[in-house]
Amino acid sequence: MSSPPGTAPTALVRRTPWQAGVALVVLLCTGCLAWRHWPVIETAAGRLAHADRGWLLVAAAATLATWACSALAQQGAVVRPLPTGRLVAVQFAACAANHLLPAGLGSGAVTFRFLNRCGLPVPRSATALAVKATAGAVARALLIAALAPACPGTLRLPHVSPAAWAVTVLVLATAVIALSGLLRRALRAVLADVRAVHEVPGRAAALWGGSLAFAGLHAAVVVAVAQSVGLPLPPVEVALAYLAASGAAVLLPTPGGLGSLDAALALALTLAGASGSAAASTVLGYRLLTTWLPLLPGLMALGVLVRRRIL
Repeated sequence: MSSPPGTAPTALVRRTPWQAGVALVVLLCTGCLAWRHWPVIETAAGRLAHADRGWLLVAAAATLATWACSALAQQGAVVRPLPTGRLVAVQFAACAANHLLPAGLGSGAVTFRFLNRCGLPVPRSATALAVKATAGAVARALLIAALAPACPGTLRLPHVSPAAWAVTVLVLATAVIALSGLLRRALRAVLADVRAVHEVPGRAAALWGGSLAFAGLHAAVVVAVAQSVGLPLPPVEVALAYLAASGAAVLLPTPGGLGSLDAALALALTLAGASGSAAASTVLGYRLLTTWLPLLPGLMALGVLVRRRIL
């Protein structure tokens, strides 16, 4: 079932240019920072080359499991059963597409198309994505709340001037006011689907279980990489640093969090007490396993799914 003209995929495309511009600026700034701190990155790469292979295998296994958990959460976001094998393949392909467009537009467009092909109408497909995204954000917040008491002092904000905070609050308030009508309509649609999902206990369990496992497994990847390079921090602090950094990175719409998540995670690990080279090694290893190695196979899977009209 194809999407009619003017529906959600078109809206995604219309929103892409300005977000792509923001993403480009962030990535350029990241490139400049990388150039300025190249000696640290070079040392980090050498450290990663001599990392413990056993821990890297653990990190790779956790990475593979994230796509199954993503599929489980997406199935939980809709009442209608979806073909399991195709759903997992779509999540793998969507992960690769997510690194091509900013703010999750790539993965959202791929999953939206799949849900539409499975017979879900356009509004239901869109709200299914929103339900999954909301559950993911709540799951991350719950994990942070659970780990924070065990790591007092880990979540320390860098010094920011009062003027910067005032500007940030003003921009956010202006955006909320400008989009209040759209936000209300979207919230009503999401809440209606959330109620429908929770009327089926199995779907609710899949939604929340998959969301919690997805966030937890990504944290586990970072922990395993940190162990492989000998990062001198307890695993629970590393996991908490990743969860906090991934939440902060959402504020910068870069493709797959490239640049924003890397900088936030390196900063969080450094504030927690890691050296710059050890933090950079951990970030490089995490990116290698979750982004660069799966990218080409993911794009190939995306092409196969399109040719077979699954997308």
